[in-house]
Amino acid sequence: MAKLTILEFPDPRLRKKARPVEAVDDALRATIDDMFETMYAAPGIGLAATQVDIHKRFLVADVSSDQSDPRVFINPVIVEKDGVTVTEEGCLSVPGYYEEVKRADTIRLKYLDRNGEVHEENLDGMLAVCVQHEIDHLDGKLFVDYISEAKRTRIRKRLEKDRRHQAAAVSA
Repeated sequence: MAKLTILEFPDPRLRKKARPVEAVDDALRATIDDMFETMYAAPGIGLAATQVDIHKRFLVADVSSDQSDPRVFINPVIVEKDGVTVTEEGCLSVPGYYEEVKRADTIRLKYLDRNGEVHEENLDGMLAVCVQHEIDHLDGKLFVDYISEAKRTRIRKRLEKDRRHQAAAVSA
């Protein structure tokens, strides 16, 4: 397994819309394992392929407190939404920032698992929020798109400034 590089806002590759996965094979499963390693190391509870510069429709998630419930969602499609919840969200591609986002409380999701088998199930709570957040990534959308333009600009400028300082520190 290998840790992957997570793209950070405002990297334009985060805006690319992911294409459906054509085949669930050993290469995809190896990438999924790398994504879990990357997500857990970050640490995070969800990671979409787009965030690691792979523009295919799949994501990994584990909202358990002890990393005991790894979930894989390939070609996920939300077929139904119900209720509303507002939660404070963060993002591995927007490190250090958290904002309240309104999402569906419960979703019905159709997807393939890591073996290519079709599933349709209801998700609620944190897993439903996480999956909606990651599907946004697959559609080229970030959680900062739910906040004001002024806040988004401040976050972008702060992250760019932080990256410049990190680059200067490395080259010194």
